[in-house]
Amino acid sequence: MDLLQVMRDVSPLLARGALITVQLAALALVIALVLGLGTCLMGMSRFRIPRLVASGYIWIIRGTPLLVQIFFIHFGLPQLVQAMGFNFRLTPFASGTVTLALNAGAYIAEIFRGGIQAIDHGQMEAARSLGFSHYRAMFRVILPQAVRVSTPALVNQFIISIKDTSIISAIGLREIVREAQIYIGRTFNSFATWTIVGLFYLVIIIVLTLVSNHVEKKLDYGQKSRRQGTA
Repeated sequence: MDLLQVMRDVSPLLARGALITVQLAALALVIALVLGLGTCLMGMSRFRIPRLVASGYIWIIRGTPLLVQIFFIHFGLPQLVQAMGFNFRLTPFASGTVTLALNAGAYIAEIFRGGIQAIDHGQMEAARSLGFSHYRAMFRVILPQAVRVSTPALVNQFIISIKDTSIISAIGLREIVREAQIYIGRTFNSFATWTIVGLFYLVIIIVLTLVSNHVEKKLDYGQKSRRQGTA
């Protein structure tokens, strides 16, 4: 078994799969950010129904395995819609995007909630005393600070979503894991192939970690500069 030969053979396939993996995770995270923020605000609403909807969504997502969620979205949901008389199907990429967005959105909602609660309540009171409405104070004063506080956890969730894309191979999406499975089915080079797959994921995660550290330093520097400017 020649590891270098396997690397030469499988690397182009895994690179193509890695591109799909990153695209899938990035698109899902953008949707999840919007969904998570909306769910967070619903969960902190003064009204009971939005709070119940938000808590129910989070409870369902956190209480069911991701594999069950992807099977439900890809196989169960189209069957339900087709039973109503509509011709409806989802591609593996679409199903994967929806599932990852729904899954990450529930966790991001909790991340935003923690970030908002970490902001001193006096900031909301100060904004209201200046004539801001509750919603304007939330979006202009509280949320920008909450996002900065939540950035490390959000990047960590993106890393988790990158790794979760491997489960989407169960419905045939040709991301990294699926490309590896196809190659192994032809060559039976399991050890070398999965070793290289692990290296591909490590490289992606290391790059994201470096970007995360750079962003955190920029945010901390900006915050310190503002504090010195007001001193």
